[in-house]
Amino acid sequence: MAEIGAGIQITPNGMAVLRALGLGEAAAAAGLAGQALEVCDALSGRCAARFPLPGGGNWLFLHRAALIALLYRAACGAGVAIRTAARVERLEGGKAVLTGGERIGAGLILGADGLHSVVRRHLVGGSDPFFTGQVAWRALLPALQDPAPPMPAARIWMAPGRHVVTYPLRDGRVNLVAVRAQSAWSDDGWHHRDDPEVLRRAFADLCPELRALLDRVTEVGRWGLFRHPVPLRWHDARTAILGDAAHPTLPFLAQGANLALEDAWVLAREVARGGRLDEALARYQAQRRPRVERAIAAANANARHYHLSGLPRRAALAGLSLAGRIAPAAFMNRYRWLHDLDVTRGG
Repeated sequence: MAEIGAGIQITPNGMAVLRALGLGEAAAAAGLAGQALEVCDALSGRCAARFPLPGGGNWLFLHRAALIALLYRAACGAGVAIRTAARVERLEGGKAVLTGGERIGAGLILGADGLHSVVRRHLVGGSDPFFTGQVAWRALLPALQDPAPPMPAARIWMAPGRHVVTYPLRDGRVNLVAVRAQSAWSDDGWHHRDDPEVLRRAFADLCPELRALLDRVTEVGRWGLFRHPVPLRWHDARTAILGDAAHPTLPFLAQGANLALEDAWVLAREVARGGRLDEALARYQAQRRPRVERAIAAANANARHYHLSGLPRRAALAGLSLAGRIAPAAFMNRYRWLHDLDVTRGG
């Protein structure tokens, strides 16, 4: 198993699931508790506003490998047999058919296999994901020698048609994601290694502080941001999808992994209630679909807001600055519907 990218944000709704699984302390020990969100003008370098993050320490900046490792250890400890290097080519007759022809049957097959899900294709057909008009670079900046203690804040740097997100990890490294609007994605495949100089040129006109961060990039990945529409059906009698396989979202609300954690909890709870499996899967979908659609819409809105130009951009930065001075805590309240929900207390 390997992770694509580097950092990940676990927000209070995702931490609620990790805590219910007994993994909260391990996650907190591996991550850095986020304290604030800073919104900056990427052209001037000015920090327009600083907003406290909700959750009382339950908002984590974490390396993806650390999250994968703690989930892996917990699954093994619970007796789960994990088999790697086994690629599912298709589903047929209620069985997963692997590359090479081996067939594996199960009472329930779950597809948590991401944007290009084989299980999703089985359930809803072979539609390809669509390009959202945005390209992203992801890099992990090496820690500085004798660094100051990291300021546990996520920063959003806004520029016309572009934005950059940075936040620190526990070991002093910095996770960086840079996004630029682009009319088409012509490369073969959706994820590639890229030359750091390409990234630096794409953001060369931004403020010195941000350019200095980009100068520290030694390795970078680039990918086109693609999505599927959320399907009307997430399951059949013995098969279901969850996470990005069901509802891929743009990475502008830090919710991909958190929504997947919620999905897993709700699905497991409904199946554990007993009764007919197809009815349990229908309850799972009914509970999850409205919430993930709302989260996707909110992430799409952020994409538009981050890339404003001209007068709308100046007005947005002025409004954020005013909110940061007058009611900084209130700014994040618009996402209380998202962060405050604890699915482990439902049902």
